[in-house]
Amino acid sequence: MAKIVLASGSPRRRELLKRIGITDFEIRVSQAEESYPPGLCPAGIVESLSRKKAEAVPCGTGELIIAADTMVFLDDQRLGKPVDEADALRMLTALQGRRHTVRTGVTLRQGDKSLTQSEATDVCFRSASESELLAYIATGEPMDKAGAYGVQGKGALLVERLEGDFFNVMGLPVLRLSRMLEYFGISLLS
Repeated sequence: MAKIVLASGSPRRRELLKRIGITDFEIRVSQAEESYPPGLCPAGIVESLSRKKAEAVPCGTGELIIAADTMVFLDDQRLGKPVDEADALRMLTALQGRRHTVRTGVTLRQGDKSLTQSEATDVCFRSASESELLAYIATGEPMDKAGAYGVQGKGALLVERLEGDFFNVMGLPVLRLSRMLEYFGISLLS
């Protein structure tokens, strides 16, 4: 198998790689600027950013770069990471009782060969009181997450249902990733 390089410092992405059997990999955090051309659709945005991240990481002979970018979209409007607690409350208030979409762009690059795809998962939040949202914000969990919640933690208490890949909401669509790896001759179930 090629030497795997994860172009991300995300502890969730590291954990997910290990869960699917990729235990021997190196971390090289991409320093790519997170900007994208205007006018892109949500899938185009996350694909563009994952491609930029993959291209910004040095790739040695035989190495396979995995880069990803995850964003939350409410009515096609991007919700990034909250800048402060008031911003987290604004986002969580907008999400409550509504459906939104989590999109992740994934790019694999090995030498001159690359593949970029994206995954979308619909998430429905339950209605929550302001005091519940403030209690969640007080945990600190929302502060480094797109959309101001983490489905793998206490944020799960706000989620009524998911349609699509659960792991995509954590930041890495593992089924799509496994299919993309097959393009590079890597089968995780063999």
